Amino acid sequence: MSDGAGEHWFAGVDVGGTGIRIALARGGWPAALTAVRTAELAAPARITAAGHDGEALLAAVLPALRGLLDAAGAPGATAVAVGATGMALLGRDLAARLPGPLARETGARSLALASDAITAHIGALGTRHGVVVAGGTGLVAVGSHPEDGWRRADGWGQLLGDCGGGAWIGRAGLEAALRQHDGRAGGSALLLALATEEFGPVAGLPAALQPRADRAALLAAFAPAVGRAAAEGDPVAALLLDRAAEEIAASATAAAAGLPSPHLCLTGGLFRLPGLADAVRRHVAAYLPDARWTTPDGPPLLGALRLASTLPSPPWPPSPPLLDVLAVGG
Repeated sequence: MSDGAGEHWFAGVDVGGTGIRIALARGGWPAALTAVRTAELAAPARITAAGHDGEALLAAVLPALRGLLDAAGAPGATAVAVGATGMALLGRDLAARLPGPLARETGARSLALASDAITAHIGALGTRHGVVVAGGTGLVAVGSHPEDGWRRADGWGQLLGDCGGGAWIGRAGLEAALRQHDGRAGGSALLLALATEEFGPVAGLPAALQPRADRAALLAAFAPAVGRAAAEGDPVAALLLDRAAEEIAASATAAAAGLPSPHLCLTGGLFRLPGLADAVRRHVAAYLPDARWTTPDGPPLLGALRLASTLPSPPWPPSPPLLDVLAVGG
């Protein structure tokens, strides 16, 4: 690779519930943004009483980011954009801790901190108006409106919302397993077997899950088992996935309120569950018959790169804490 000195480099960071993805790119958006180096870290988001653990995130991201810069022969990055799950609700520690160290490590003059729902939207639709549903461990729908800016629906976290997301589905599947264990109505023998295979005897589930800071990720890890059971014809699992699709459709509809013929995208690993995306489209059709289903341009990591390459004056409206743009370099 040629020496990267003298070129403009941009870094994007995508912090999900189960891991971190980082990319380094040069060029600009929309003309010629090219990802050159990427890294993926199996580092679940750590949630403390203060929200996201900024120190833990920096400990994971900074060495990986420095490694990408060195491998590309880049002296630094002009701008960095970080999209993090739960940023709008739990991002105070990240907003306080990230700017200085990221600027010192990369030489960046501009930094954007955003909800991963915003970077998912930018990665999927660019500057087009519409709704992106980002589904992973959690679930949030974000609409981009010509007059009102960003409109979010759900994304309220594991305890109060994220309805239809991975943790929601996994928890519902484990509840059905425990119902079967107890002999209560609504249980599933197949989900009980799969839960035992995944976690061991289900009587130990409360002690195994409740003290864990990463319990949302652990719950979401059971969502594929629910999808597998539904695909094998288990009626309880199939009903759970259809309920999830209803919840997701309700969030998409709320985020699209007032948008005529909105572009609509589903993005994130959640929609790899068999049949879930089709079920969401079926439920959405009842509320938004004029929706234009659109294939996403790319994932949230692409959105972070697009955002970084347009700093310090992005075409998307800043709206802290959903999207905040900071000048950090000298």
